Amino acid sequence: MKSKIRIAVGLSGGVDSSVAALLLKRAGYDVFALFMQNWHDTTGTLHGDCEWEEDLSVARMVAKKLDIPFHFVDLSGIYRQKVVDYMFSEYEKGRTPNPDVLCNSEIKFDAFLKCAEELGADYVATGHYCRKAMVRKSTLEEIPVMDGGVPQDLCSGRESGEDIAYRIIAGSDNNKDQTYFLCQLTQQQLSKALFPIGDIVKPEVRRLAAEAGLPSADKKDSQGICFVGKVDLPLFLQQKLAAKDGDVVEIFSNFYDKLEGYPGYGSSRAVEGGQMHVVESEANGLPTREVTYSTGNLNLEGMGSEELDNALDSLSAVYRYKIKDGKKIGRHYGAQFFTIGQRKGLNIGGHKESIFVIDTDIEDNVIYVGEGHHHPGLLRKALKISADEVHWIREDMAMKSGESREYKVRIRYRQPLQDAVLYQRNKYLYIVFKEHQRGISAGQFAVWYDENGEMLGSGVIDL
Repeated sequence: MKSKIRIAVGLSGGVDSSVAALLLKRAGYDVFALFMQNWHDTTGTLHGDCEWEEDLSVARMVAKKLDIPFHFVDLSGIYRQKVVDYMFSEYEKGRTPNPDVLCNSEIKFDAFLKCAEELGADYVATGHYCRKAMVRKSTLEEIPVMDGGVPQDLCSGRESGEDIAYRIIAGSDNNKDQTYFLCQLTQQQLSKALFPIGDIVKPEVRRLAAEAGLPSADKKDSQGICFVGKVDLPLFLQQKLAAKDGDVVEIFSNFYDKLEGYPGYGSSRAVEGGQMHVVESEANGLPTREVTYSTGNLNLEGMGSEELDNALDSLSAVYRYKIKDGKKIGRHYGAQFFTIGQRKGLNIGGHKESIFVIDTDIEDNVIYVGEGHHHPGLLRKALKISADEVHWIREDMAMKSGESREYKVRIRYRQPLQDAVLYQRNKYLYIVFKEHQRGISAGQFAVWYDENGEMLGSGVIDL
């Protein structure tokens, strides 16, 4: 039965995808390698002009060593359209995108998958450190899998697929879990995906590669933007975004003591609990919203619907700084080149501790900074995601408006999971954390997991 299952391995020239191919070949599947080139331009890259050519050479050697067919596909056109142009657009708006997430959902498990299917593949396998499982939605019964994650029932033709929920679970190697980058995959995409090394830790992957004599055994892990590599980000972005001098304004920690309307910030006054009072009016023909806050014990679960909406709006509200709120301390070369939490590239001295970007004003081209790793402007209690940006991997578990659930959440790759409560309202999904979070950035992805490490959904942070 295995010989009838044809699997395309996305062979990148790295050790992880090489071992994925090795394991599937050993398991007896009909395996072939497919290398994709997604980028030609070397502007702003830091690893030289021919990095992809070296990857291609190693991938060919791995395929030859494993005695599997090798194919090449150039997806650079759609990669620029779906990933790189998206990057430029987001940075231009002052948001911080994650191109690796889009690379997986729009390229590896979409355009690349289609190419693999045209070559006769039933599945696409990658070297991601994560695990795939399946469950029957009607009974919650686990569906057994064969080597490499291929479902037994699908191999025998007994499973219609209509009752299946595909699950994506954290990899066994806690230091390498890559589920975050797959947070926008759909059930259809997961049905065709295999992750053969999800149950293996990195040192074992290296050992298997060396034992098999694979040319990629000692190859360093790739870094930077997916398929582009490590870049000088401002130089890379200047392909489309023009540099423009502007002010750097420092906001001092005591400024937050008077921000009564923003209890989500990590200052002495911005603590969990209290009563919010919302007054809506108009100014210059535009609606305005004034929120006042008094300290005390706040129980979100005990609130009525309208009161809860106001409380969540207040907790997730973002203060928009003005130059008069702080002090001008330097100049920069373009607000769109900086992200919240960034330390490098500011080139401003005279502080005991490092200074960090706490906000950017793209319209007025101003960067706001604060001194110290735990500056209040870096710390937030809550975030929000527009309802139309919420993506449930497990569609059968999607929250309805009015529901709240406790989940584990991360807002960036490799961040330890954080305790939080998700509140689904009509317009937004709100995430309220148990502890203040550092460096929440609009445009990044918030991803939530259950207590067993299953990734259930994600969304683009709107703040």
